[in-house]
Amino acid sequence: MLDGKRVAVIVPAYDEERLVAETLRGIPEFVDRIYVVDDASRDGTATAARAVGDDRVEVIPHERNSGVGAAIVTGYRRALEEGIDVTCVMAADHQMDPEELAGLVGPVARGEVEYAKANRLVSGEAWKVIPRTRYLGNAVLSLLTKIASGYWHVADSQAGYTAISRDALKALDLDELYPRYGFPNDMLVHLNVQNARVRDVPSRPIYDVGEESGIKLPSVVPRISWLLFKGFWWRMGHKYVIRDFHPLVFFYAFGVLMTLVGFLLGVIEVVLRIAGNEITTPTIVLVAVLYIAGLQMTLFAMWFDMEANKDLR
Repeated sequence: MLDGKRVAVIVPAYDEERLVAETLRGIPEFVDRIYVVDDASRDGTATAARAVGDDRVEVIPHERNSGVGAAIVTGYRRALEEGIDVTCVMAADHQMDPEELAGLVGPVARGEVEYAKANRLVSGEAWKVIPRTRYLGNAVLSLLTKIASGYWHVADSQAGYTAISRDALKALDLDELYPRYGFPNDMLVHLNVQNARVRDVPSRPIYDVGEESGIKLPSVVPRISWLLFKGFWWRMGHKYVIRDFHPLVFFYAFGVLMTLVGFLLGVIEVVLRIAGNEITTPTIVLVAVLYIAGLQMTLFAMWFDMEANKDLR
């Protein structure tokens, strides 16, 4: 227990035979339960986890590989069944410092926030430690996640080191969460619709401890970007239309539409001008007005969204 709250840690694991035992041995004593969700590993991950001999550890196997998000949801369901107050997620590859766990659990256990997550980008150390391509991919996805989720104060969206309260878990529709890479991003989108308070907790980036990443940026970044695009409009509809009304929906819709139309017409004008056609002044003015007005409306919508969510921290 910590601050009088029962704490559990979910360890989603897929082919982590080499590092899962070391990860489990480092989990602090205040943690009451540890759920190792073996996502149909092809190696001895489950055996290695059981061999640790920790009574807190329960290995939950998946019959088929369902993705890291699905593994976390399995752990969440188990935590709800056991009445856990604060449920954390820690990867099985020993890339998350167990000494930081109390810093994640504390704000949630004290009721200050409903969700706390690690932020490895808060210091300059991340730029030195994280591989450049992954750092830049993370930065791009973090920006897109800010827009999609409405949590403008949150960064390092790909960090999977998290803690969530029981009430927040109960409010979520776990079946709707994305089951694979992109789960942390989708989680933030769904939490925002529930008006859950979210806080970033500084975290030390850990790499080169023998882990093998299954993330392929050329395929993952476009897939998560598309997920965030859909999640953004889903959030707009559910939070600002169905549950309550806010005019920022119109600002976003018309802003994006006018910006795209202005941009496309501008490209067409340039092509026609290169081909030797004359472009009239009214046409140029129309394109400029559409593009500039569209950008302004989009920026106003972002500002409204920031104001609407400024207390969720």
